[in-house]
Amino acid sequence: MKIEKAKLRGNTNLGWLDSYHSFRFGQYHNPEKVGFGKLRVLNDDWVQAGAGFGTHQHKNMEIVSIPLSGVMEHKDSEGNVATLEYGKIQVMSAGHGIYHSEFNKSQTDELRFFQIWIQPDTLNVEPKYDEYVFEDQLLRNQWNQILSPNEDDQGVW
Repeated sequence: MKIEKAKLRGNTNLGWLDSYHSFRFGQYHNPEKVGFGKLRVLNDDWVQAGAGFGTHQHKNMEIVSIPLSGVMEHKDSEGNVATLEYGKIQVMSAGHGIYHSEFNKSQTDELRFFQIWIQPDTLNVEPKYDEYVFEDQLLRNQWNQILSPNEDDQGVW
């Protein structure tokens, strides 16, 4: 097992976005870091107040957003509108295609969140959206399952 130090991650800084990438992404191109199994993106994103990702499309990717500080606003072409903050985790299966946007809802505070992309086992399914709320005591100093392909497990699908 190889341990990668956080300071060795790739970086994309667009002014409004300062993103640190564990794998090849955005302006960071490293052919040795293309993912880990089905894990394709593990980004630590910092979004300036009032800024964000305008409407864009995803296909055939499972996307997990985990706010660490600040408030994220999500809207998508399936009619989902959500406000997410620390303790609330969003999971979106892009399936055959979905358009969405993510913005820092605050006009004064920075938003920080982890964004994780996982390749699905089955392609071109119907898009799906879900949220999961962790009670605060579950978040501290222990492992918590947030995703599973088994609907009977803790977390979301």
